[in-house]
Amino acid sequence: MALDALKSALPGYAGDLRRNLTSVVDDGPLPERQLWGALLACAIAVRSAAVLRAVAPEARRRLTPEAYEAAGAAAAAMAANNVFFRARHLLSDPGYGHLRTGLRTNVLGARGVPKADYELWCVAVSAVGGCGACLDEHEAALRRTGADRETVQEALKVAALVHAAGTVLDAQEALGAG
Repeated sequence: MALDALKSALPGYAGDLRRNLTSVVDDGPLPERQLWGALLACAIAVRSAAVLRAVAPEARRRLTPEAYEAAGAAAAAMAANNVFFRARHLLSDPGYGHLRTGLRTNVLGARGVPKADYELWCVAVSAVGGCGACLDEHEAALRRTGADRETVQEALKVAALVHAAGTVLDAQEALGAG
């Protein structure tokens, strides 16, 4: 399912979602590499087969192989980190914050793409994952690269819209309407 087909598959009650996807993807301010990397990373993060099938082929065409790989790496790293750091933050015992994490994070040095792109993708995936600690860490790293708040907000929009599309399309499939 191509991205246009994905938008067409959204039911009538998701008209705003369809329009917002069009606005962010077709008319948004993010450069193509940042946009399509965020779309791919979020499509992986939301775990919706319909969304991933719609986004991945187009992302492969629009991204260099290195950027495609780095967007996947951001999704993979944040899948673990979002759960770990969100859970550690939610525990009432602050002593867990002093323990060694013990999780490998070599990929966080993203090879082949600018740091700003990788950090933007980590922000977007962390929004999907709901980890405040990861959002704070990667938003600060992204801002240190010179990105403004509007850029961060665009990443959050991508995350919200990809998540919503996955939710709606998976619901449609479960109801036999997709």
